[in-house]
Amino acid sequence: MSTPHLGVVGLGVMGRNLALNALDAGNDVSGTDLGEDAVRGFEQEAARPVTATTDIGAFLDALPRPRNILVMVPAGPPVDAVLGTLAPKLDEGDLVIDGGNSHFPDTQRRHDEMAQQGLHFFGMGVSGGEEGARLGPSMMPGGPKAPYARVAPVLEGMAAKVDGEPCVAHLGAGASGHYVKMVHNGIEYGLMQLLAEAYDLLKRGAGLGNQRMGDLFSQWNDGELRSYLVEITADILHHPYTVEVDPDEAPGDEAPPEGMTGRYLLDYILDTAAQKGTGKWTSQDALDLGVPTPTIDAAVTARYLSALKDERVAASDLLGDPAGRAPGDPEDLVDALGDALLAAFLVTYAQGFALLKRASDAYEFGLDLGTVARVWRGGCIIRADLLETFREAFRADEDLPNLLVAPVVAEKLIGHRGALRRAVGLGTQAGIPTPCLSTALAYLDAYRSAWLPANLVAAQRDYFGAHTFQRTDQDGTFHVQWEPAGL
Repeated sequence: MSTPHLGVVGLGVMGRNLALNALDAGNDVSGTDLGEDAVRGFEQEAARPVTATTDIGAFLDALPRPRNILVMVPAGPPVDAVLGTLAPKLDEGDLVIDGGNSHFPDTQRRHDEMAQQGLHFFGMGVSGGEEGARLGPSMMPGGPKAPYARVAPVLEGMAAKVDGEPCVAHLGAGASGHYVKMVHNGIEYGLMQLLAEAYDLLKRGAGLGNQRMGDLFSQWNDGELRSYLVEITADILHHPYTVEVDPDEAPGDEAPPEGMTGRYLLDYILDTAAQKGTGKWTSQDALDLGVPTPTIDAAVTARYLSALKDERVAASDLLGDPAGRAPGDPEDLVDALGDALLAAFLVTYAQGFALLKRASDAYEFGLDLGTVARVWRGGCIIRADLLETFREAFRADEDLPNLLVAPVVAEKLIGHRGALRRAVGLGTQAGIPTPCLSTALAYLDAYRSAWLPANLVAAQRDYFGAHTFQRTDQDGTFHVQWEPAGL
């Protein structure tokens, strides 16, 4: 067994921060990068001497055998290029970890190719951004289990801690690590859009200012909604508009535009949001596996709609802007929104975990969903107090088909679903779009409906395509020669 060590390929912001994190945790760390500036920067920031080089051979020679190597380069062809360079130089039993946001089919292919060469390969999701990488991220490795014991002390020392437990674990076989990170990001899309819709309802529906809205999100973050995303939403709403003034310039040359003094930065951020594709991947694979994730899907669509800025402006001029004040006392909407968000958060997490359960069976990952919830409790973007509730739910019933039927979650939903219905209704009357709040409510209503009108859809399919249907009164599959309409 070699001493705890880590070699890092790619010393950009994330790679350098993870390398420094591993160094602070007491591990031997070496790094390599094609850029001389990145190598020198790592050396200068390191608290003790490290091996840092642009020479891949020297980098590999500096690592104890068997080697643990973390690759931190952009997803896609750069990962294949690095693996193509590394693999011929590695020894049997060496471990390579891809810590980027690779698409899980690519990870599975690389896993299989490396295994054929006698090499171990992990796909490892890393969440927490630059700060998390430096101070403690959530990490989601998946791949062959045997080499994990070797690298576990390194990763556990780097990971965020909650109640003394590291937010990292071996999650399962093959591409399970990157699949779990993909679903993490899909849930992240849903939660972010839910918070944006709550902000919109408060701003346009209730007419609140940024200070009051920020105070509300801070208040919610002190309760059952406590989470990283709710916390930063409050911070964003409170952040003032400022203009930096060059002290060498004449006073007033860079003064804030008239009317902006004392306002908030959020009001001057363009209403378009980009995406990198992980939310879309989540929706795509959910469709492939036949798992409904409508709140995540709606969040992805909302990003696409936001990008149609010019079209939306033109449509608003032609069709009229639908948004207005919600009917009744604005405080009624304010009172409903906190509980509405909690219900919608529960539904969104439930959709993500339901997808993980189905994918684990379909792809033979062997996921333990309670472990996934534990790993997500700290360090990552979707960390929230609710995750401990989910962990306990899966501990109580490891075969739980959906979080919505876990007694502790069901109790919360029963107490808060009325608020979700009120918030969606008030938003609809005000003409304010609430795609994720609405789909969360629709999913909840559909999932708890003992009967759905799909019998009519089945009949329609049989009518025009002889696709057959099942009956409630007889076993088997049936087809009917339907009479033409009007006869």
